[in-house]
Amino acid sequence: MQRFAFSFPEFKSCLLWGILFFLLHSPSPGQAQQYKISLLTCDPGEELYATFGHSAIRVRELETGRDLVFNYGTFDFNTPFFYVKFIRRTLDYQLSLTTTENFLYEYNYFRRSVREQELNLSDVQARAVVAFLQKNYRPENRKYRYDFFFDNCSTRIREMMESVLGNSLKWNLPQPEEEKSFRNLIDEYVYPLPWSDLGIDLALGAVIDRAANEKEKMFLPDYLEAAFQSASIIGDGPERPLVSQNNAIYDFPDGERGSFSLVNPYFVFWALAILAGLLTFLGYRKQRLFLGLDIGLFTVLGLLGLLLCFLWFFTEHSQTKNNWNLFWAFPLHLYLAAKLAIRPQSRGIRKLLLASMILADLALVIWILGFQSFHPSILPLLLIIILRTNFLYYNLHRFSRFGKST
Repeated sequence: MQRFAFSFPEFKSCLLWGILFFLLHSPSPGQAQQYKISLLTCDPGEELYATFGHSAIRVRELETGRDLVFNYGTFDFNTPFFYVKFIRRTLDYQLSLTTTENFLYEYNYFRRSVREQELNLSDVQARAVVAFLQKNYRPENRKYRYDFFFDNCSTRIREMMESVLGNSLKWNLPQPEEEKSFRNLIDEYVYPLPWSDLGIDLALGAVIDRAANEKEKMFLPDYLEAAFQSASIIGDGPERPLVSQNNAIYDFPDGERGSFSLVNPYFVFWALAILAGLLTFLGYRKQRLFLGLDIGLFTVLGLLGLLLCFLWFFTEHSQTKNNWNLFWAFPLHLYLAAKLAIRPQSRGIRKLLLASMILADLALVIWILGFQSFHPSILPLLLIIILRTNFLYYNLHRFSRFGKST
């Protein structure tokens, strides 16, 4: 969705001179200066940050030939505590300004297609767009608190168009054939990347399972591009399309994103489930517990639960709230793992096992009833939890830690 800000000295020098020249020589709204405004839509890339594509605004001044791109999707790597702020969503994104040549260099290098929609704006409307962008680019205005769904490089452009054109902008949004939740929309892009898909589904809570309306879908660059294509301008003469011309700046063949691999969560987790089933069956026949499997399993689940709690309660991400993955990835599983490792027959451990079993069952109920959509690959994990907690609940005090009955 976003592009990263570069910090090369040569690039900075060129950029600063370009910005200074643009700000000092840009005409006021009263001058008869011609601009060509375009929406740039960039295809997804291989990296996770580029999975959803990108949107930016291109501004060409026809008289002077200046050709610049306003980009709402950049941030400063030199920010103190960069990664902490990034994880907690306290990192400010910002509007940056660069030449079109520099902007396109990255997409040409990584062979990512870029499409341009030239906008059918009057001189007054084009100047209003430029004035809006110049105001946003002021140091006191250029930074904003990024939100993946509601305040990003695409939604900022949508809001700019609505602010500048007002009632003259007619979106002509289609009636959807089927409702799509925010999670469904994300899945369209991360489905070929199963581990990324799993990570996103684990981190984001039930709040993203509500249906997104047509305007909210424009948080994705492809949907913003489609909305621009169907929109029109009214009120200053005959109704006309918002987009006057479509240009393919780069048109690379679609690459194979996320080619099939056996090392994917579906294969790995089902293989683990089969192993757990075989060990449980063998353990019952041989009167062995094989606690190493449970200690490892509940340690990993407990650590995952701590991460989910952190994302829910200690960050400003609105999409990580109400995450019911905590029913099966519960932080107290760490305590259960420690008890199994140190004193597996201590008092109270059967209560912990029963609680873990009930929570896993509740997770299945939440999933089935649609309170939250879980990633399909966690089904074998839920089955492992239910199987092993049942086995240990009834046999922990019958078998020794490693073998014979007590």
